[in-house]
Amino acid sequence: MDNKMKDIDELIKETLSQEEIKFYDELDEQNLFEMVKGLFTAKFKWIMIAMNIVQIIAFGLFVYCIIQFLGTDNTNELIKWLGAGFVCAMVSVIIKLFSWMQMNNNAILREMKRLELQMSSIAGKISK
Repeated sequence: MDNKMKDIDELIKETLSQEEIKFYDELDEQNLFEMVKGLFTAKFKWIMIAMNIVQIIAFGLFVYCIIQFLGTDNTNELIKWLGAGFVCAMVSVIIKLFSWMQMNNNAILREMKRLELQMSSIAGKISK
């Protein structure tokens, strides 16, 4: 399958100009670190920065809640610290889920751009 994809990529590159080839290469698949970096270069950059600050605070509060939970013997306080820790953990999980969904969204947009470029290349080749 990998050889077929490389063959298709080479056929597409043959029909593109140098500028289009450069753009096509930029749309190639990204690894995890490039995807995370892409979260901070999109138009929702400020939201991602704010959400990561909130996540760091929530994690710190989670650790504090766990320490307090382990240090008390009163049942009412155990329930309070457990509930607070659960809320902090849920905030952290929700923020991570949003980040992963945004990375998936960016990957889909990148693939759509590749398809648009391929279609315009084919349309240009057919019209000639």
